[in-house]
Amino acid sequence: MRYLLVDHITEWKAGESIRGVKNVAMSEDFLEFHFPKNPIMPGVMLLEAITQLTGWLEAASSDFTQWFLISGVNKCSFYGFAFPGDQVELRVEFVSSPGENRKVFKGTGMVQGKKKIAVEFEGSLVPFDELEDGEEQRRFFDLLTRNLGL
Repeated sequence: MRYLLVDHITEWKAGESIRGVKNVAMSEDFLEFHFPKNPIMPGVMLLEAITQLTGWLEAASSDFTQWFLISGVNKCSFYGFAFPGDQVELRVEFVSSPGENRKVFKGTGMVQGKKKIAVEFEGSLVPFDELEDGEEQRRFFDLLTRNLGL
C-alpha cells in the first residue's frame, strides 16, 4: 500500500521552501481504526505528508534527479488533531546541509491558521531513478502544481 499525502502543491522556491495541501477525507482507510467512531489523522501521517512534500522540493529543485528520504526527527511537537474534512496547509523550509547529500528541514502543518505539527528533521538525498521513473513523476508534479501545460 502506498499513501500519497500531498494533494496540491501551492508554491515552491528551488532549494529553499515549498507549500502544499493535504485534504483529510473520511474515506481514508487509516481513519477506520484511528480511532473507531472518533476518526483523526494520525500524527505520524502528518509527519509523512511533510516528508513527502520535502521529497517534491528536492525532486523539482534537482530536475528530478534526487529525492529526499527522512532518517531522523530532531524535534517534533503536536498541537492538536486533523479531522476528516480538514485541509492541512503544509510548509517546509530548508535549514542546513550538515554533510554531502544530507539536509535538515523544518516543517509545519496548520488547519485554519492553527498549528497542528511543527517538526525539524533530517535525511539523505538519493538518486531519484533508484526509486521512481523521473519522467512519470515529473508529470505527476505538474499535476500537483496544476502546471498541465494547456
